[in-house]
Amino acid sequence: MNTNNMKKHIKTVLLGLGTILMPLSWGGVGVGFLTACTEDFLEVTKPDGEPLEEYYTTETTLNEALTSAYAPLHWPDWDNKAYNDLTIDAEIMGDDFWVGGEHATDNLHWHRLFNFAADGNNTLATLWSDFYSGIKRCNDAIKYASWPGKASDTFRRSMEMQARLLRVYYYNILWHYYGNVPFYLENLSLPYTAPQISADEIYNRLLPELEEIIASGVLPMRWANAESGRVSQAFAYMLYAEMVMYQNDTARYPQALAFMKQIIGDSSYALNPDFAALWQESGEWCQESIFEINYNDDQAQRDWGDAALNAGGTVFPTLCSPNGWSGGEGWDSGNDGWGFLPMKVETYNMYADNDVRRDVTCWDVRDYSYTERYQDTHIWHGKYRPKSDNNKDCPTSKNLNYNNNKRIYRYAETLLNAAELLLQTGGSAAEATGYVNEVRTRAGLAALADVTIDDILTERHLEFCGEGKRYFDLVRAEGISGATQKASTVLVPDSYGYRTNSWTASKKHIPLAQSELDADPTLKQNNY
Repeated sequence: MNTNNMKKHIKTVLLGLGTILMPLSWGGVGVGFLTACTEDFLEVTKPDGEPLEEYYTTETTLNEALTSAYAPLHWPDWDNKAYNDLTIDAEIMGDDFWVGGEHATDNLHWHRLFNFAADGNNTLATLWSDFYSGIKRCNDAIKYASWPGKASDTFRRSMEMQARLLRVYYYNILWHYYGNVPFYLENLSLPYTAPQISADEIYNRLLPELEEIIASGVLPMRWANAESGRVSQAFAYMLYAEMVMYQNDTARYPQALAFMKQIIGDSSYALNPDFAALWQESGEWCQESIFEINYNDDQAQRDWGDAALNAGGTVFPTLCSPNGWSGGEGWDSGNDGWGFLPMKVETYNMYADNDVRRDVTCWDVRDYSYTERYQDTHIWHGKYRPKSDNNKDCPTSKNLNYNNNKRIYRYAETLLNAAELLLQTGGSAAEATGYVNEVRTRAGLAALADVTIDDILTERHLEFCGEGKRYFDLVRAEGISGATQKASTVLVPDSYGYRTNSWTASKKHIPLAQSELDADPTLKQNNY
């Protein structure tokens, strides 16, 4: 599989004053971006004044609109306003990493969230604007796909379902973090406000939408290599399982299990034999990958200034790596890390010595000297660690443009989801154990007998450490009978004096940004 070629098919199309759309061809849409200097990017106007109904008539122009709907997937790590990489956002509230940075107030909102002491001025403010921008763009793409024109019905139907599925995913992120949010499926008019509804009602609105998308059967289980980056039927299955398991919606567990078994039974997906290879560029979109967010370095336009939303790479490896690096480990001297997300020593120690995942997940540089920053342990995020080869072709700022794709769903999660759902629905314990042991065998560990819910949560902890899943597993475990690894038992004050507060049920949904409350007085702040 040549993922480099898939990442490189970038074209530039102007779609309005101050607005630059950088879509890919119909293949490899995942690295496209829409960007602008101001919030004008929320409006799309043809430069010569041609009505939109006359512009969005071909597959080429419709694909531009669809590409712009994918673009916000890339924004959170740096969107001109804040660093809010979704992996860091989730991991800082978990139990595997410290916040780090230069000092205790560096990116203060992360430190406050880590200590469950956030407020409207210290929260993940930009995720709101990033993903509501995505929702707006999805709504546009769905509308344009319904207009008459030269595009085939097959193309339009695929475009519609991709946009609808992306929209569910964007709402899913908002739902996970904020819970009670405004909800709309058609773009708003003045005064651009929508009723804020409860987290449970958000779920009740999204699941029928997701079920309808799945039932349509329009999207393939896996796209051809050249199309990697598009949401698929398997992506929809994984999103479905994630949502119903987080909601502890036991009535939908049998259906979620059936979806996991459909992926397991599909020859397109399997565990990659080499765990370490998963995190190399050559491992992107391998047989284990169900969905990734594409990043590339060689045609990057992202740079300091007002171009943070341009196409290019990710800043995440720079964020979560040591400062003042003098060279070694495949990372040349002169590279600059910012010292966020140092790994706890306890996280390294949870792995058995023969677990091959340890030295991939944990970048242990305790034998190296560099400029230590706050909470530094000399152990760093290994899966997305910086390497000079991963930004060597970048023509702009290298520390903003690593080509590491962000892994969202992997086949290993399919197996562990299936195992957990089997136990939750009274299914075969032997089958569940077999799924868990597939993951353990790949890790070099001995097989378990008769796995329990706690065994599965432990395996998820080991397998997905640093992938932004642990915190949400601990939160949802509050509603799982037999689970001892829960947010209320694990996310408590530590002996170092860094986390002094405990997680409580009121912390499930983080505070809404004060700027949003000021802009819309009808919004109600979460009881955090």
